[in-house]
Amino acid sequence: MLSSAPALALSLFNHHTDNHYQTLVREKVVDRARHLARLEREKGPRALKASEPLVQILMETENGRVGRSGLGVLDLSWQAAEHPEWPEAIQQETEQIRTSLQAAQGVELDHLIWVGMGGSAEDKHMYNALGLLDGGVRVHVLDSTDPAKLEAILARLTSRGARLDQVLRRTLVMGMALGMTSYEPVLNLEKLRVLFDRRRIPTEPNFMYMTLPGSELERFAAPRGYRRVEMQLDNRNTTAGRHSGPLTRGSLYPLVLNGVDLRAWMSAAVLAEEEIQLALQMAAFLHGNGCESRDKVTLLLPRQWAGAGIWSKQDFEESLGKSEQIGIKIFPAETPRPACRWPVRHERQDRVFWAVQVAGCDGADPAMTKTLRQTGYPLAVLELSHPWALPKYMQWLHYVVFGMGWLRQMNFVTQPSVELYKRIAHQLFSQARKAGKVERTKEWRAQAKTRHRAAAPGGITLYYDSLLSTGLLAPVEMKPARDAADILAGAVGKLYAERKIEYAELTFYGDLRYGAAGRRLRTLLEHAADSVFGEPLALSADVYEGPAMNHSYHEMIIGHGRCFSIVLLARRQAALADLGYRSDYHQAQWLATKLALEQRGRPVVALTFPDLSPASLRALRRFFQQVGQKLSAGRI
Repeated sequence: MLSSAPALALSLFNHHTDNHYQTLVREKVVDRARHLARLEREKGPRALKASEPLVQILMETENGRVGRSGLGVLDLSWQAAEHPEWPEAIQQETEQIRTSLQAAQGVELDHLIWVGMGGSAEDKHMYNALGLLDGGVRVHVLDSTDPAKLEAILARLTSRGARLDQVLRRTLVMGMALGMTSYEPVLNLEKLRVLFDRRRIPTEPNFMYMTLPGSELERFAAPRGYRRVEMQLDNRNTTAGRHSGPLTRGSLYPLVLNGVDLRAWMSAAVLAEEEIQLALQMAAFLHGNGCESRDKVTLLLPRQWAGAGIWSKQDFEESLGKSEQIGIKIFPAETPRPACRWPVRHERQDRVFWAVQVAGCDGADPAMTKTLRQTGYPLAVLELSHPWALPKYMQWLHYVVFGMGWLRQMNFVTQPSVELYKRIAHQLFSQARKAGKVERTKEWRAQAKTRHRAAAPGGITLYYDSLLSTGLLAPVEMKPARDAADILAGAVGKLYAERKIEYAELTFYGDLRYGAAGRRLRTLLEHAADSVFGEPLALSADVYEGPAMNHSYHEMIIGHGRCFSIVLLARRQAALADLGYRSDYHQAQWLATKLALEQRGRPVVALTFPDLSPASLRALRRFFQQVGQKLSAGRI
């Protein structure tokens, strides 16, 4: 496969970061990584020295020994240039999947349920949002242990009037986990297996999985006879989940099942040397601004590419969020209004702007980017004119992250903070199994009994005990409060004044994608983020769905910190009684997130409300409006 001609341009304004780029050039990091990849391919990771600086940022090491390699993030693109047969191989594999299912079930493949979390799922969400999966096989992403998510997917399967048992025969279930301890795909595959068994549909023809040898997923799937598929076309395991797109089977299967031209796709992901150098310039730009405390990046994507925002965010934050000293925060959905940003020379000005222009798409407002440039804000403009811009953009971002990892001497393929949250969730769930339900665990009962909680109309309860137990706030510092809105406004205002928070997140543990009520809640939370953090304080805020968030960008929130977290949960939880699917693990993940943040001394409050009914959403809207009004009025 020949590399495509350069079809990518980068313009940088108001920056002084050339010295960082010269460091990358002088130290020949790309050439050294290529050599390392060839050596690792030929002799295996144990032939490498753990003391080699590139090994320390690209591989897992322990006790002076090299473990799992993460070189696939770059090496798959290099190998794709040498293997023109790969696109045809993937095409043949997916055709075999189709014919095998048809032979076993007597029907055509119509649906694909992708069971995975975070990096194993976000590229599929992106492809769906950009219309790449509209070519035949409908792809449904099951990336939550909320039973409501599975319930919504099953409703979609039967939305055209077919009986569920008929649709299930036409459905391929693919489990994916690139972590050894990921339990969520196991839980969901187990419930889907029960669903098939109850309808006397054999699962072996319809269930497949991609994972690491010896993982939780492998231990579940292998004894049941499900077919294992190697993640990479070189049949190795050298990619993290967030790096699996655009060139692993986990990223390619859904595309080819929907008629995407795989040869053109993979060719676009093989970057020319000029394009790689531009990626290193971008890495230097972002790193240099981060060194000067400008680490909040407003990513201005074309309207047609809005669905690429979370994938982009995850690639940076989960990879580079480990350090308390320096971070990189991506905000892909905000509008850079003057009222929500500080003047260029203000001490709180911590923003960088990054506009992506894609041929044939609606780009950023030229007048706005001109104003940003003329007023002195750091600005990058990336222009993509290639007909297959998305895979080029995805692989280009990997090079940017690699360059930043080297400049920061940071391992960007591990995720220690995510592992902390997962460990706590597993412990809570194990206790819940013994106690009968999660509400009977010691940690849950301790939260329920805390004195440091406050109520608001509509059945809203705010738990702010973590702010006190971590020493972020002292009880004597809190103003006498009548309700939860006063408490929350006071806490946010004080931490902001003390420069302990620089951005925020509102994360709901439940479905925000498929169900109509969840989508309404997402809109509500986006308005709340603006009214509580954006307008009064000029702080950016993430709004997302847990627990998928924990596997995507929570590395930055737990690792780097400086974020005010609000984790939300509806007290009325969904259940699928006929599958034995309760929300215990889902609720454990909510509490585990709060506890993980608390362990690291991060500002976090938990907020519960009755349900997703219109009455509850109205109460929640009024609550956040009151908090925002108090902050705007300075009553903090």
